[in-house]
Amino acid sequence: MQQIKTWCGIDVSAKTLAACRCRDKRQESREFANNAEGHAALLKWLGRGARVCVEATGVYHLQLALALRRAGVELMVVNPRVAKDYSKTLSNRSKTDKVDAAVLLDYVQRMDFTPWEAPSTAVQQMRELGRRLTELVRVSVEEKNRLHAKKAAALSRAVIHDIEQHVAQLKKRIKAIETAAIKVIKADDDLRTQYEILLAATGIGARSAVLLLTELAVLDPTMTVRELVAYAGLDPRVYESGTSVHRPARISKVGNARLRATLYMTALSAIRHDRGARAFAARLVARGKKKMQAIVAVMRKMLHGIWTAMQRRVPFDNAVLFAASLAQAESSDSAVAANQPQLEQDHPQGRSEAKELPQQLDPARAKATHSGRRNKPSSAVPARSVNRKKRSSAA
Repeated sequence: MQQIKTWCGIDVSAKTLAACRCRDKRQESREFANNAEGHAALLKWLGRGARVCVEATGVYHLQLALALRRAGVELMVVNPRVAKDYSKTLSNRSKTDKVDAAVLLDYVQRMDFTPWEAPSTAVQQMRELGRRLTELVRVSVEEKNRLHAKKAAALSRAVIHDIEQHVAQLKKRIKAIETAAIKVIKADDDLRTQYEILLAATGIGARSAVLLLTELAVLDPTMTVRELVAYAGLDPRVYESGTSVHRPARISKVGNARLRATLYMTALSAIRHDRGARAFAARLVARGKKKMQAIVAVMRKMLHGIWTAMQRRVPFDNAVLFAASLAQAESSDSAVAANQPQLEQDHPQGRSEAKELPQQLDPARAKATHSGRRNKPSSAVPARSVNRKKRSSAA
């Protein structure tokens, strides 16, 4: 690590860069254009041995960050929410680009430094294609909803025809972007390995794998699953104060909304098609959790498994991820099977899927039903014994 001679905070906007540096205990501010010429002038102004803090501002900071890293500048990119909260601690009365740059300067001087490393070219291309795929899918859903409303109104056939053409065009564009993203992934060995790991998971298709890889491939591989859950906004948010305020715990939603949306659809698919995920969700519902809480728990658990498999480069296996739920389901099935009629009787062997599903959704009620049947006193007496008792009493 180089010796730090200059500390700098840079507030990024679409057209300008507001920079505030500290060198030799003197603080100075200056503004640059947010283009290649402005980046070169900024690097010259910083000099050697600089450490810079930049706020992540959409995509407008990316080219600056790449230019700084190519020049060997130590760079830290902070979340805008973190910068905003830190500014509040300084009790700033005003908010300008110059003030924000000074806040970032103070942040990089005081807080632990987390270096930012530029992702590979393939990852950057794949991320851009994945984000575009998300945008097109969202527009397609909006147009389909609009088409449904226009057909219900049935006021203008020309409008309906125009929307139908737009939906068909969007479908082609979505397919083209998805194909381009998969082509970029398969051209890179590391991305292809991670993509195949994602496809091995039940509930994850080709498009979901692209969208998940778009958001996960750029992350620091040393992140823990706890940090990853917080990044996705799936960490629980507890709100309590004194003895009177006790709000129900909810997920924070302070994180990557795109990743969270993809995980939600993935969890729904896994619950529908994977027996382990379905049993895991059913156990939570039986314990009194709401359906949405069970889905979020499946999202969090799948994120744990996906991240672990991707970092270790090992195949993803749903049976391993939901092993405990499967074991409990199998033991429950064994207990139920023991109470089933024997083969010599005129009853069907085992249980149908229609009977199995309610017991998986509410195993506690199923257990209570079977225990009630076992403990119920038998009032049925063989007819022959009754007749014998009657004849003996009559005699």
